[in-house]
Amino acid sequence: MLGLGTLARVANELRRDITAAHDRDPAARGVGPTELLATWPGVQAVLSHRVAHAAHEAGIPLLPRSISTATRALTGIEIHPAARLGQGVFIDHGAGVVVGETAQIGDDVTLYQGVTLGGTGFATGKRHPTVQDNVTIGSGAKLLGPITIGHGAKIGANSVVITDVPPNATVVGNPGHPVRVDGRRPEGPDADWIHLPDPVAEAITGLAGRIGALERSVAELSGGRARPAAEARPLRPIRGPNPAGG
Repeated sequence: MLGLGTLARVANELRRDITAAHDRDPAARGVGPTELLATWPGVQAVLSHRVAHAAHEAGIPLLPRSISTATRALTGIEIHPAARLGQGVFIDHGAGVVVGETAQIGDDVTLYQGVTLGGTGFATGKRHPTVQDNVTIGSGAKLLGPITIGHGAKIGANSVVITDVPPNATVVGNPGHPVRVDGRRPEGPDADWIHLPDPVAEAITGLAGRIGALERSVAELSGGRARPAAEARPLRPIRGPNPAGG
């Protein structure tokens, strides 16, 4: 049953969650803890889940689901009472976020609105993602199945991820393509959604280079003159400063 130890743990996690909101949401800086609890849906949803999860672990019937349902109606964020959340989890805005029953989220993870940690199929057992520490998941991203998102990874907005993601990698696209960015990156959340790699343009550039090499080889054999290699431009120009302030 719920005891003093459980209540103390929830209180400690709450303090860490409020600190996470202050650190990762510019709008929350200068806002007191009471106002955060009263008006920040992401903070409310995480706190409610911690209470619901404690009740679920204690084997209390009805209460965990009732808390989860009421929280969904109030915040638009649905977290199954059995899902496991680490410390310092922050859900920014949060509308439409869904976290499934067997999902596991590590410490210092940031989720934006519309994120789904969902299952595939109708089998029981582990069927939702495991998100390791210091992961940032962009708006509208869908992570499906019992996959693992490695430490420090970044999931681009509206990506659909159905395979494991290595640590410190960036994933973009549908289906998601993992792209390693400058090896390891600094700890902490990364909210730079502008300077993402473009795997389609990179693939076209590789093909254009290969075709150019073949044309030069043919020209040398035939005594002709090779045409200049075609230039592959990114589908979207990358402009502007890092919105995270870096």
